[in-house]
Amino acid sequence: MSHYCDLAPGHPWHGPYHDDEYGFPVTDDTALFERLVLEINQAGLSWLTVLKKREAFRRAFDRFDIDRVAAFGKADRERLLDDASIIRNRLKVAAVIHNAGVIQTLRDTHGSFAGWLDHHHPLTKEEWVKLFRRTFRFTGPEIVGEFLMSTGYLPGAHRDDCPVHQRILSLCPAWNGA
Repeated sequence: MSHYCDLAPGHPWHGPYHDDEYGFPVTDDTALFERLVLEINQAGLSWLTVLKKREAFRRAFDRFDIDRVAAFGKADRERLLDDASIIRNRLKVAAVIHNAGVIQTLRDTHGSFAGWLDHHHPLTKEEWVKLFRRTFRFTGPEIVGEFLMSTGYLPGAHRDDCPVHQRILSLCPAWNGA
């Protein structure tokens, strides 16, 4: 079984993501929302496809401005579904817009999306999945697991002997400090 740590180094797309983002603690709501959007859009596709379309997603979703995306209406949905530079899936587009509104509510109740995550941490992956399914749309076990691993809330992003793993440990990710 190959691991991301085996595949990513030196790769033009996977390498930078593996080395500088994957598994590192994320506390910024815009960055958390972006990661959630990317994970939702990866469902059924390769991560490489999503990474290659990342800049297009940033443009299409107003650089992941939560308030702007939450206010997207019918014309925005149609614009997104007509945009060949992103993944044009009606359910995924609707989920992104809906989830932006959910994050607005979480900011009201917990100060931020990160505050909501911290409030519920630590949970097992199964508990996180149940919580995300009650809270967000289009968030199954793989999406939730990858989102939480990629943002430092669940372990497993890197092998223990991966040099990036040591860098992440020095930043005290949530999964290592609970």
